Amino acid sequence: MATGEMSLRSAEVLPGNAPDQVLVERCRQGDPSAFARLVALHEGMVFNLAARLIGDAEEAKDVAQDVFLQVYRTLGRFEGRSSLKTWIYRIVVNQCHNRHRWWRRRKKDCSRPLDELTPADQARLVAGDRGPASPYEELRRRERSGRVQAALSSVSFDHRAILLLREVEELSCEAIAATLGIPEGTVKSRLARAREALRVRLLACLEEGDRT
Repeated sequence: MATGEMSLRSAEVLPGNAPDQVLVERCRQGDPSAFARLVALHEGMVFNLAARLIGDAEEAKDVAQDVFLQVYRTLGRFEGRSSLKTWIYRIVVNQCHNRHRWWRRRKKDCSRPLDELTPADQARLVAGDRGPASPYEELRRRERSGRVQAALSSVSFDHRAILLLREVEELSCEAIAATLGIPEGTVKSRLARAREALRVRLLACLEEGDRT
């Protein structure tokens, strides 16, 4: 039987809304259509997070390829103790961190503009966990949201990663702990430090803008 016929038959019996655990099992059985479906489900998240972490869309494309290559090679070791998405998040962060360190060793600029965040993403980054804003506060946030990306690109990689996972990807502290392989208490303390670092950098960006 031709390979194309095998792939077609596999795709026909695989539901379009098949849960991740079904896709993982089918991938382990060697079903190429299952892995293609898995990639299609997660490639947007992988690319967007990579682009925001390293600040370069072309580099993010390379990272995304490396991420799914690692997923393909190591899927047999996925134990299901976290969700598949959380497991993939961890691979993305690790791949981006490795590339970030490579840049630093070669003294390349690591503070390039981030892939554009939506206004809602920017508002969450500025607001943190402070809850809904008053109309006046919301207006002030919108006025300064254009500088959030510049401020975010200037904080450390670890701070940027945890802020993006919490405020943009909207992961719980428990999920972030699983993603980064650190205790949940460490996530909370690191998140507090990251928010303070972003606040300081944002104030600096605003002051610089006022002088220009």
